[in-house]
Amino acid sequence: MSSTRAPRRGLLRGAAALAGATAFALAATACSTSTASSNGTGNGSNYVGGTGEISTIAQGHRTAAPELSGKTVDGAQLSLADYKGKVVVVNVWGSWCPPCRAEAPHLAEVAKQTKAQGVEFVGINTRDLQTAQAKAFEKEFDIPFPSLYDPAGDLLLRFPKGSLNPQAIPSTLILDRQGKIAVRALKELSAGELHKALDPVVAEK
Repeated sequence: MSSTRAPRRGLLRGAAALAGATAFALAATACSTSTASSNGTGNGSNYVGGTGEISTIAQGHRTAAPELSGKTVDGAQLSLADYKGKVVVVNVWGSWCPPCRAEAPHLAEVAKQTKAQGVEFVGINTRDLQTAQAKAFEKEFDIPFPSLYDPAGDLLLRFPKGSLNPQAIPSTLILDRQGKIAVRALKELSAGELHKALDPVVAEK
């Protein structure tokens, strides 16, 4: 009798371990980079170059970013239209996301370095159910730019199909001076990667 129960208990433990691993993997994808099926490459989109994680769009093939406006994490009113004529870096983040925390110092650094070049940064804070967590995040990393508060991800759904994957957090879009999407990054960025993507857009005439 005991020899029959032992394998059965082993199978149950194996199933439980597999279920736990699956749950962990699903949770991790909520804070990860894009996959080949969602990165916009090979499906008729205008995104070219890079690996799919960082993609660029040639001038003349870019899509306009949507009108975004609303309250910031600090309760102020903000509209993307306020930055007309400037290069804008739009970063999607959440205080709950480890890669967002890892890239935050780099974003803050580049935002300060490029301010004099007419570059503006705007964040979109998502899935933080209270602004308190987002405010603490901004204070901890000395974030010098405002973030629209979008707990339900409504603003993310306004972006053109294929331009932004709401499941890829953090993600970053770079808008040219005409308000069109020039670069998309569906990954955590270092300062060097951000400069490499941003500098050519700043240099455009």
